[in-house]
Amino acid sequence: MSQPPSIFHWQEIQWDDPMSSLPPDKRPPRELVEKARRGGARRKKIVCGEGGFYMNRSSLGPGFRVPPHKHDHDELIVVLGGGCAFDDGLGELGPGDSIVIRAETRYGFRCGDEGMEFLTIRTGEAKVELEEG
Repeated sequence: MSQPPSIFHWQEIQWDDPMSSLPPDKRPPRELVEKARRGGARRKKIVCGEGGFYMNRSSLGPGFRVPPHKHDHDELIVVLGGGCAFDDGLGELGPGDSIVIRAETRYGFRCGDEGMEFLTIRTGEAKVELEEG
């Protein structure tokens, strides 16, 4: 017997605290979380393994800087509003744009003047590792 579809209403899901909602081995560095909070960054964990998917909705303010880092899972980022410019000349994203970033790929970006609202979709709960440089 197949399982019924899972429906998620993002407006009904609370903004996340990654230091308490993730297992210890998947938590981002504390300094990154604290910097993000001070800058007004927020995240909701919308899908948490249902059907093998994980999806976050994130909101970052104007000019917010995501430092160079990498994850242990591939990810699909879909921009809902605003946009960003990636480090190392990787390119820019605006509303409706998307990018697939492979596991273990180092990247960072800076949000534009409107900030950025986006979805991150993965097939696993990814660990974040800050990179130097």
